[in-house]
Amino acid sequence: MIDRDLIERINYLAWKKKHEGLTAEEAEEQKKLRDIYLRNIRQQVKASLDALKQAQQGQHKNKEHGHGCNCHHCKN
Repeated sequence: MIDRDLIERINYLAWKKKHEGLTAEEAEEQKKLRDIYLRNIRQQVKASLDALKQAQQGQHKNKEHGHGCNCHHCKN
């Protein structure tokens, strides 16, 4: 989960890198935090797309198309 502390730390390290430079430890921390952030964003997008796909499949199979329909929605 992405929380405010994670974003604030990422932003602080980005600011510090631009204005003062980072130590090796800070650069490694920045990389790890960015990886965590991106992994969480990917999970959120995937969950949203999965939910949308599931809703669309249910809509196509149950409401708009009949038994034996061979459209691309019902085949998948």
